Amino acid sequence: MTAKCILVVDNELYIQEVVQIALETIKNWRVVTASSGAEGLLKAEKVRPDAILLDMMMPDMDGATTFQKLQANPLTQAIPVLLLTAKIQTADQKRYQEMGVHSTIAKPFDPLQLPAQIADVLGWQL
Repeated sequence: MTAKCILVVDNELYIQEVVQIALETIKNWRVVTASSGAEGLLKAEKVRPDAILLDMMMPDMDGATTFQKLQANPLTQAIPVLLLTAKIQTADQKRYQEMGVHSTIAKPFDPLQLPAQIADVLGWQL
């Protein structure tokens, strides 16, 4: 089985590091990181990851705008996007569903459970 590749788009470097360590150590997945929505768009098009973990609250281009641009690009629109966000109120969840986001993982998250959460949501057999 080929190792999964996950693109993590989050402006907080410690979140990138925690996610990267968890996914690489526990499941031996390849992790690519981006610190902004613009960088995430470029890396998504270049790397074509198996999934994208996307922060909603980023300074220059927020997660919603980044997601819309991913969906508008034929090269990235089929990549599943999971939001990694602290904004998980009912109204937020409804908005994410209306946007077409695959799923949401709440911050704070348990790094030891993160790979299983991602695999479960995406239906990956591990």
